[in-house]
Amino acid sequence: MKKFRAMTLVLMLVLLATSAGAFAQDNKVTFMSTQWNTVEETDKVRTFLSAFEGGTVEFVPSEEGPLLDLIRAEAEAGEGTVDVIGALHGTYPTLAGEDLLFDLTDLLAGIEEQYDVNDAFVQLGKMGTEDVQYYIPFMQATFIMAATQESLQYLPEGADINNLTWDQFAAWAKAIYDATGEAKVGLPVAGLFHRFLQGYMFPSFTGGMVTGFKTPEAVAMFEYLNNLWPYIHPQSITYEFMQEPLLSGEVWVAFDHVARLKNAFDQQPDNFVAFPAPSGPAGRGFMSVVAGLAIPYTSPNPDGAEEFIKYMLSPETQATILSETGFYPVIGDVDMTSLPAGVSAMLGAVQAYGTVETDVPALLPVGLGDRGGEINEIFRNAFQRIVIDGEDIQTVLDEEGASLQTLLDETGAACWAPDPVSEGPCQLK
Repeated sequence: MKKFRAMTLVLMLVLLATSAGAFAQDNKVTFMSTQWNTVEETDKVRTFLSAFEGGTVEFVPSEEGPLLDLIRAEAEAGEGTVDVIGALHGTYPTLAGEDLLFDLTDLLAGIEEQYDVNDAFVQLGKMGTEDVQYYIPFMQATFIMAATQESLQYLPEGADINNLTWDQFAAWAKAIYDATGEAKVGLPVAGLFHRFLQGYMFPSFTGGMVTGFKTPEAVAMFEYLNNLWPYIHPQSITYEFMQEPLLSGEVWVAFDHVARLKNAFDQQPDNFVAFPAPSGPAGRGFMSVVAGLAIPYTSPNPDGAEEFIKYMLSPETQATILSETGFYPVIGDVDMTSLPAGVSAMLGAVQAYGTVETDVPALLPVGLGDRGGEINEIFRNAFQRIVIDGEDIQTVLDEEGASLQTLLDETGAACWAPDPVSEGPCQLK
């Protein structure tokens, strides 16, 4: 993996360096982003970025590790090729901690004179400081549930689809199975399933993501998943995006990222119902996926970078991002009247989160730097060993919990929401 990342870094440096001079000359802005990495998303993004009137945008999709490596290498060289970074909140503690980013406080102040930027997301961009704005939020997303109209007849009596409990969800899955003889609930186990565990199941059952990893409440959660699993479509272990099995009718009820459900709602908006994830004993866990824009110190075109960030925060661009990619605005006053039917259908489910006192908002893992993938594997390993392989729950949680604690200790990552923020490395109970 290290050798692969090194080769990726070299290729990026060569490709970007060959055109760096031309970028500066023609007021081009190089935008490197860990988001919109699929071919379909990249094509759409390049199309709407071409509307930027402040110059030409070179969009460079990247994974988190290579992006971090490149920004560090350019900082060490004292010369850069990347003007704007687009990344999730969890990427920025590393960049801020290594002092690689401009302070965008003045830029944000100018933007806020025109638009109402979500204050909670603005505060996240300060990375715990009072006077430094390391990134400016530019889009948000979350995960929701989707169901076919046909499935609704099997909801438990008296259940409100917009306020389900996980027990009601399991009863619904069983009722569909009993009526049809098929497991028609799908989960993206080959996709972003770690977010299902980190942001929805653990917070709903334990009230946190990390600290309660091996607690009795976590054991109860996995007992629930063991009981639910017979009613989950067996092909779930191969599903990456849930929109395809929903459209084919293979699955009637599914959980996934809004951007990975978008095509189903766009193509058959009248056939699908969007609703928030259910709640558990500790409340309704949900994950806020916040992405921000930052300018590295080595940006060859910082003035163009600032104009580009203003463009990305404009109501018109925010509406385009929503309609084209399924990521939601971070500013007010965005025209929602001409959205695609599918996006409109999902909007209510997205807006439902955070409206109930017992909701448990969770952030993506923070402070792990280029080892962020390791925490995802720990959560996935626990699920694989317990639910798929049938190993003892407490034994697995103790063993995987030890790996999780080692990761937290070695990176020094403090606890993040929904766990109480800690001074030093986060500690499991």
